[in-house]
Amino acid sequence: MNSYHQPPLRPVARPASRRARLTRRILAVAAGAAALALASLTAIAPPPPPSQDELLAASSASGSTASEQVFDLPAGFAQSSITRDSVAAVPGVQGLAQGRTNRDWAELVLLLGDFPRTDDNITVMMRWMRQENGPDDWWNRNNPLNNGWGSGGNSGLGSYDNLVIAAENAAEALRSNPGYSAIVAGFSSSAPTAQIEQAIWASPWATSHYANGSHWSYTPVPVIESPAGTW
Repeated sequence: MNSYHQPPLRPVARPASRRARLTRRILAVAAGAAALALASLTAIAPPPPPSQDELLAASSASGSTASEQVFDLPAGFAQSSITRDSVAAVPGVQGLAQGRTNRDWAELVLLLGDFPRTDDNITVMMRWMRQENGPDDWWNRNNPLNNGWGSGGNSGLGSYDNLVIAAENAAEALRSNPGYSAIVAGFSSSAPTAQIEQAIWASPWATSHYANGSHWSYTPVPVIESPAGTW
């Protein structure tokens, strides 16, 4: 008895639906657009920066070292110089000693006394020196203010080894004696000359008190150098 085997049924391919075909078409178009965009980005991307070896090679070829920077100015560009205000150094003890004048000594006392070296303060100090020794021999006994502090002489008639030591002692006397506090206050605040001078007259610096100012001279004090060896 012959047996009959029926072959298995194969699925029959059905044509894709309209919606499926449309979806595939959209995906294909999107993929193409993405590929085109990627290609465009690659085309406009900036080149990579030069390597260190390339920079060194370019520098050597131009004759410049790595630390040099060469700038080419455009034609017609004019160079201009810059003028700066000069800065004058404020003289210290050594600089004032080299000046050797009565003005230098007046400034030295103010410097060592920690007083401002203003024009008014210097003017008062130089007038004071003139009242004590006169302008022509202001360095007398290396004691321009006839200061008895540390000079070894009574009534300010002692002397110092040099004018720098004399300035040190004059500044110390002003700062140490409470009877000179009004003078110190005047110099410290750069008070008007009249105020400082009145404080000098009222102080015990001179027993005559400069006749309460009647012996005080206001004419300009000439600037005069002291002899060699006084500083």
